[in-house]
Amino acid sequence: MKVTRRTLLGTIAACLSAGSAFKASAEGDWPSRVVRLVSPYGAGGASDISLRILAEQFGRSLNQQFIVENKPGAGGNIAAESVARAPADGYTLLVIGANNPINSTLYEKLSFDLLRDFAPVAGIYRVYQVMDVNPSFPAKTVAEFIAYAKAHPGKVNFGSAGTGSVAHVSGEYFKMLAGVDMQHVPYRGAPLALADLLSGQVQVMFDNLPSSVGHIKGGKLRALAVTSEQREPSMPQVPAVGETVAGYEATAWFGIGMPKGTPREIIDKVNAEVNRALADPAMRARLAELGGKPMPGTPEAFGKVIASETAKWGKVVTSSGAKVE
Repeated sequence: MKVTRRTLLGTIAACLSAGSAFKASAEGDWPSRVVRLVSPYGAGGASDISLRILAEQFGRSLNQQFIVENKPGAGGNIAAESVARAPADGYTLLVIGANNPINSTLYEKLSFDLLRDFAPVAGIYRVYQVMDVNPSFPAKTVAEFIAYAKAHPGKVNFGSAGTGSVAHVSGEYFKMLAGVDMQHVPYRGAPLALADLLSGQVQVMFDNLPSSVGHIKGGKLRALAVTSEQREPSMPQVPAVGETVAGYEATAWFGIGMPKGTPREIIDKVNAEVNRALADPAMRARLAELGGKPMPGTPEAFGKVIASETAKWGKVVTSSGAKVE
């Protein structure tokens, strides 16, 4: 049988049309099976709790099961790598956190690229930090702290949850902008670092506000400043670091991403669900209990956050000389 050019072109067109129709149908039916929300955080923490609340809301709204799959380890890279390799079909989502932009420079060899391999979907919330000192430390303001650190170069120890953690780079950022020399002391998790701050083994820590606020109110820690751009409404008497160190701002945050190439219709649907959840008074109250400030917005707005944070922390990590193989 002779196949004419017209017949061949017609067959190709029919196949392309069928493929497009199948793709449109698949997107329109999403989600038709279980959706995985891959998280780099361990089960039971504040971030995990908020994610499970979101997953339940998604499930009720979209009539499909959303499950949180915890894959901690390697600073969040295990979770990110698994999602980067997943099909771009909307059934595997990644919890992107402040650690991911840091890792882009901190780790010399990654099997994925944060800006290239993921599509930003939606921001969820930010958690501000507080610059804490032990009450025995002589400085009572950021200016006094800087003066003391400059008078005692390399003698002030700052604790963190580990190399590359938000607490670590926040301290390095302070060093860079304030022009002081402090010694970084990494711990295996924030609770251990906080314990040594309380006992006076380290002098300062840039800790997430929720875990420090009780100690501050109890007089066991002194809050010199918060790391947000403006003062924290719940602690209006505590200044922002930026009031003394121009340009300083550092927060922990997280949101949702998908493998690059995920259909825009699915991205927009998830974005709308996140923004709807963040507008719910009960959800906002729950996030406030966890110290979180909602980050509603478009996928493009969240993409700008990821890009700007990647550039910002890249400079800080390079300046600090920190590296992880």
